[in-house]
Amino acid sequence: MSRKSPKDSYARPDAFSKRAKAEGYPARSIYKLEEIDQRCALLRPGQRVLDLGCAPGSWLLYAAKRVGPKGSVRGVDLTPLAIGLPSNAVSLAGDAFEPSGPTYDFIREGAPYDAVVSDMAPSTTGNRFTDQVRSADLVRRTLEIAGEFLAPGGAWVAKIFMSEELVSIRKRVRELFDEERIIRPEGTRQISYEVFLVGLRRRPEAPPTG
Repeated sequence: MSRKSPKDSYARPDAFSKRAKAEGYPARSIYKLEEIDQRCALLRPGQRVLDLGCAPGSWLLYAAKRVGPKGSVRGVDLTPLAIGLPSNAVSLAGDAFEPSGPTYDFIREGAPYDAVVSDMAPSTTGNRFTDQVRSADLVRRTLEIAGEFLAPGGAWVAKIFMSEELVSIRKRVRELFDEERIIRPEGTRQISYEVFLVGLRRRPEAPPTG
């Protein structure tokens, strides 16, 4: 009997993948954000949302639906989106972490945001330690963006690979927000070691990021 590799597990469509396709979403990740939203009361009509690492677009579509026509969603990813977007959503292909330039201007134009969300993950190397460090670095940088552009009372969500880096990052989240949570949504594959960090109610006078 042959044994399936982790890559096989990711490639094989599961119930969440099939449901996403049936409901018109490009990826099963939609249901991770949906669960986080339901558990944390994350998104509401009329909000402004920033989606970092928005490709292939499932989180962007979900957020746009939740904030409705009076809300707005901006997404940034190195990879251009290959899907159509509703009128209250817009995306840009670029580096969300550039300190200046067109992408920075694009993010700033939509600020302040009521929620900053990120499903970003590093290009994995196969070395678990390296991947964990890279994942933690991405999360820290999304926190920097939240520190600059998130409105008081706003929320932040980011995916991170579980590691010792969690300790210092969680401390930083607690400095920025009234409440910090770790959530592993039901839609997370069993072989994955990802979780989602959530910060709720950004403090008006939080210490500067950096």
